[in-house]
Amino acid sequence: MSTLKETRIGQTVCVKKITGAGAIKKRIMDMGITKGTQVYVRKVAPLGDPIEITVRGYELSLRKADAEQIEVE
Repeated sequence: MSTLKETRIGQTVCVKKITGAGAIKKRIMDMGITKGTQVYVRKVAPLGDPIEITVRGYELSLRKADAEQIEVE
């Protein structure tokens, strides 16, 4: 399995698992990112942080550290 951080720009992936715990997991889930959610990677900043994604029709920015906690396929 790979993480959302490793996903290429323009790719749509399905969330399999959120490995973070506590506040990190809650922050990710508050964005609407849960198991089975489709995530489209729109843009990645030059230094890799933040990652711009589209989830459930919403455009969001995600920290690189948070993206490492999201397993996708």
